[in-house]
Amino acid sequence: MENGTGVKKVKIECVNISKYFGEGKDRIHVLDNISISVYENEFIVVLGPGQSGKTTLLKIIAGLYKPSSGKVYLEGKEVEGPGPDRGIVFQRYTLFPWKTVLGNVEIGLKLRGVPKEERRKIASYYINLVGLSGFENHYPHQLSGGMKQRVGIARAYAINPKVMLLDEPFGQLDAQTRYLMEQETQRIWQQEKRTVIFVTNNIEEAVYLGDRIVVLDGKLPGRMKKVYKIDLPRPRDYTDPAFLELRHSITEDTQLLL
Repeated sequence: MENGTGVKKVKIECVNISKYFGEGKDRIHVLDNISISVYENEFIVVLGPGQSGKTTLLKIIAGLYKPSSGKVYLEGKEVEGPGPDRGIVFQRYTLFPWKTVLGNVEIGLKLRGVPKEERRKIASYYINLVGLSGFENHYPHQLSGGMKQRVGIARAYAINPKVMLLDEPFGQLDAQTRYLMEQETQRIWQQEKRTVIFVTNNIEEAVYLGDRIVVLDGKLPGRMKKVYKIDLPRPRDYTDPAFLELRHSITEDTQLLL
């Protein structure tokens, strides 16, 4: 989104982010001098293989880790910890097994003291948005993997975050379900229009979803290798020659497999 002067509004800004874990000879250098500006309503994909620091970067943006050096800003204010302005969806299904779909989606609202009638209305809206109407009273053990992740996405959206952070959310799904969830993620993003930072190790997924792709080096410490701007129209087609050409270019530039 532009601010009326033709200039895009920066939502998230990472400035010279570096991260170490451990001390002395056991110290591990995980991220090195990462700087990214993410614009309002933009869908950014951070692409890299395992052990490239991409999840660590996402957790720093979430406020779950503090950078060893550098700063993260959300709308110009330094991020100093977790907050409801950032919704998070992890690869592992982090649902409460003793709560229903409705109970899981509304938990963040309940913790914030939102009255029962209002939170039920909000939760029901997002359950419908992710295509789970009719499953409100089901428990996680009664759901497929894709359905569990839909619950996680609905729960993250329900707290009305300014930024959505998704950490390889479809990594545990079979290929067909993963493709369906990619389509659903794009649909929901286009409807809700929020800033999204999405971490993946899958090139096709990155090209399908991203406005821009930030590629990290294939070994620690994670460094920014290249940024691709994706100008392909949406919805995207995996068989489109332009899609295949871009996928090939990224494959040639990285140590990732399709």
